[in-house]
Order: sequence, then structure tokens, then C-alpha cells
Amino acid sequence: MRVLLVGAGGVGTAITRIAARRPFLGHMVVADFDLGRAERAVADLGESGGRFSAVRLDASDRSAVSAALTEHRCDVLLNATDPRFVLPLFETALARGVHYVDMAMSLSRPHPARPYEECGVKLGDAQFERAAEWEAAGRLALVGMGVEPGMSDVFARYASDELFDEIEEIGIRDGANLTVDGYDFAPSFSIWTTIEECLNPPVVYERERGWYTTAPFSEPEVFDFPEGIGPVECVNVEHEEVLLVPRWLNARRVTFKYGLGDEFIGVLRTLHMLGLDRTEPVSVASDLGRAAVSPRDVVAACLPDPAGLGERMHGKTCAGTWVKGVKDGRSREVYLYHVVDNQWSMREYGSQAVVWQTAINPVAALELVASGVWSGSGVLGPEAMPPRPFLDLLTEYGAPWAMREQ
Repeated sequence: MRVLLVGAGGVGTAITRIAARRPFLGHMVVADFDLGRAERAVADLGESGGRFSAVRLDASDRSAVSAALTEHRCDVLLNATDPRFVLPLFETALARGVHYVDMAMSLSRPHPARPYEECGVKLGDAQFERAAEWEAAGRLALVGMGVEPGMSDVFARYASDELFDEIEEIGIRDGANLTVDGYDFAPSFSIWTTIEECLNPPVVYERERGWYTTAPFSEPEVFDFPEGIGPVECVNVEHEEVLLVPRWLNARRVTFKYGLGDEFIGVLRTLHMLGLDRTEPVSVASDLGRAAVSPRDVVAACLPDPAGLGERMHGKTCAGTWVKGVKDGRSREVYLYHVVDNQWSMREYGSQAVVWQTAINPVAALELVASGVWSGSGVLGPEAMPPRPFLDLLTEYGAPWAMREQ
């Protein structure tokens, strides 16, 4: 398998470090707008980097992406950029007739009149609108194949297949006890993406009602996370699982809740109040004259790069899927989860826990596609694939998952 990896940030670099240890990969072209960053990702692999090369590429330049796919004879485009570039990369892969994998889906737009009650354009709508074209082309677009969405969706499919006869609720629950030395506020993942998903109206699914929205940070609950993380208050956040799971699995309710904490929520509310979450450029005076600058990009530029926080970071992160329902006539609740200790991921891979936990999943998915264990055509979520081979592969990768009866 020959892969064009677009994006050599924290997740993209972690992908190269994981993929370098797996024999299924024929060659991976590591592409980034910053050529130096792509070259560093390859150089850091040392003797394991023989199957990797680096190129400069603008993810928004469809003709350049198409030319790279052709020049390097790639079978798959793996998108490790932020969600702004999902559609151009997704559509270019379709036009070139190659498979496509991403970890976040096309962006949503709130309902113009009732944003906290009704959905407008949902996450992934623009991709699912092209599903028939992908199917006709006989190519696979595997969407939302990170950790959340991704691994969490595989957990949901596993629970549906093997653990429950009826499901009342599937709830993704994400929490951590990570701290970063020297910083009062240092997000462990892209602040651009974090602002997008946390300040947009969260989506909830109910069988009788369909998809609907609520206010940001709604329905707080305290969830007790395993392996020493402990109780964390979680709130509703917009996320792809709520849009993916009901397309394939039968559950009365689907939710996503994220353990943010009061301080983090307070910062996000302040950014929103000041208009610093906006993506539309504003005119700013500079030494070179007026410049058009996106406030959100300024916020991102003022904060430390999450990929570089690993040496200062301590603690664990947990991604998981809580499922409540009935099995053999009895009520049952389980939490299927995956925990990564930052000290372990830094020691073993040189990548901080959150980006490493995201990166392992598309690599495992690519291996299953390369072997033919996962296959299909069209626009498919992780729920559409058999879960057991993926879960077994996680253990083989040295990243075992676990399950707790609630």
C-alpha cells in the first residue's frame, strides 16, 4: 500500500512513527505546507524511514494534491489536517480514484434561526452527499477514523454485535487528568478544532426525535474514568459519533460528552464573548499596513503547539464508549475504553498521549484495508466495519483496550 499522508503536525508525525513499525506499508509520502516539518517527521524515523519521503503540499490546492497522488502512485489519501481541508482532500481523492481516510469530518453550520434546537448542516453532511459517487467508483472513503470518532465507533459496533440485544443509549465519554508544566492553559489538541467542536451547538440523537441540538456545555454529568483518572465532569459537545452511530446501529439515544473542566469552559466562553473564536478575517494594523487575520488563527498562534508539550505533560487520557441496554433479558451497562499514559507514549514513540492515541487508529485501519479484512465502497464510518479484527490489532500494536461493567 502506498499512502499520501497530508499533514505532518502532531498527529501526522505520530502516524509515521506507528506506521514505520508495521510491514504492510509499501511507502508513505509525508506532505505538509511546511516542508521542514514534513522532512523532520521523516528524519526522526532514522533507519526506519526508508519507506517514507517528504514533500511540500498545500492541502487546499486540489491540482497539486492530485498531481502528488499521481506522481507517487498512491492508493490512499490519509488526511491528518484540520477539518477546513476535509472537503478539498476528500473530493480530490474521489476525482483521482483513490481510497480516502480521515479523522474528522466536513464542518457543520448551525441552524440560522434555531441553532440550539434544530440542526443546520451537520458534520459530514457534505461527504455523505457524495456517497453514491464513491460507491459507483468502487472506492472507499473511511470517515471519522481517529480515536473519537473512530475507535469509539468501533467500540459501539462491538457492543451492538456481541454485548447487547437492545441498546438504550450509546454515549461517548472522554476524560483525562493531564497537566502541563509551566502553562496555566495549554490544550493537548488543536485549539482550532477544540473551539469548533466545543462552541458549536452540540448534537444529540433520539430515535423518536432524530438529530437535534442543545446549548454548548449542556447536560453536565460526573463520569468516573478508569485507571486512576477518576471522576470528571463531562458536558455535551458537537462530535461526529452522534452523526455516525445512528446511521449503522440501532440505539434509542446517542450522545457525546467531553470532560473539559470549569476553567477550560470559562476560557472558551471568554473567547466566544470577545469574538476570538471567529474564523472570518478581521482587518488589523501592522508595520506593513493593514492585514486580514482570522481571530481564531491568532489564538492558535499564541498557544503552544500541542505536539511539543509531551516532555512537560503528565497523566493519562481516556477515550471510551458507555453503552446501556439489555442482554438476555437483563439490564446491562458497560464502558469500553482505551487509556494512554503520556509517560509511556513519550518513552515508546516520542509522541504525547492525545496525538498518539488519535494516530494509532487510522494506521490500524489502513492495515486492515491493505489486508482486505476491511473493505467496501462508498462513504462509510467505522461502524460499518467488523470490529473484532480492529480491536485485536490494537492489542497486537501494544495498545490494548479494556471493558468495565458499570
